[in-house]
Amino acid sequence: MQSSALGPFVDLAPLIELMRGRRVAMLTGAGCSTESGIPDYRGPGTRERARHPIQHRAFVGDPEARRRYWARSAVGWPFFSTVSPNAAHHAIASMELTGLITQNVDRLHHRAGSQNVVELHGALAEVRCLDCTARESRDALQVRILALNPGLRQVAELAPDGDTELEPEASFRVPSCLACGGVLKPDVVFFGDNVPRPRVDSAFAIADAADVLLVVGSSLTVFSGYRFVLRAAERGQPVAIVNLGETRGDSHAVLRVDARAGEVMPVLVQALRENA
Repeated sequence: MQSSALGPFVDLAPLIELMRGRRVAMLTGAGCSTESGIPDYRGPGTRERARHPIQHRAFVGDPEARRRYWARSAVGWPFFSTVSPNAAHHAIASMELTGLITQNVDRLHHRAGSQNVVELHGALAEVRCLDCTARESRDALQVRILALNPGLRQVAELAPDGDTELEPEASFRVPSCLACGGVLKPDVVFFGDNVPRPRVDSAFAIADAADVLLVVGSSLTVFSGYRFVLRAAERGQPVAIVNLGETRGDSHAVLRVDARAGEVMPVLVQALRENA
């Protein structure tokens, strides 16, 4: 496995050679969005932050856990919803791909202009009712949250799920579904839940249609993303990884670039154009 660290004399020639003239599928993770200001769970410095994501079972079965989540989300949403795509998102959007599979829930690939995107874990921009499945935009829900909680604190440190690290006031009130009065949940796959099978199948179709799988900004720790690397290895499909730090899939990669996505991707795209 070849490796390189991005710098003034970095040689991306092996990656360019691997991708040139071949159909490429891409899998992205949190490392694509950290340079936009959205923190991750497993990047450099993660242990120091010691973040603890909401668990699916707790959200569904514990009203107090739901109340805590929505209180934190209400404070984090104004920032999270206005974050802009960075250089990596824009570079990726300009590439010709069989499709893009992302583990991110921030919709930044869409904002940058990417097409044929499968959001493995859903998107925080949408909310659904666990009882009647009615949907509501997260922006609309934010208006209702603030109306119920006019004194809500507005400043806190953003966490990877778009929520914050704070303990809510005992008086915090959680809105119910407008259609049936049921429990509302962000339309994302929380830890401990499963990615819907049709979504997985759509993602596999993107990966299987390609000659090369390029992983960008993912540690591949979570199986929902790692499975695509395993499938590629089984099929003899070359895997290349661009990520800052080691990944679970390194042993399956034919080459790896140890650097930030926002630094590598614009250079890679320009090089591919010049060498087309």
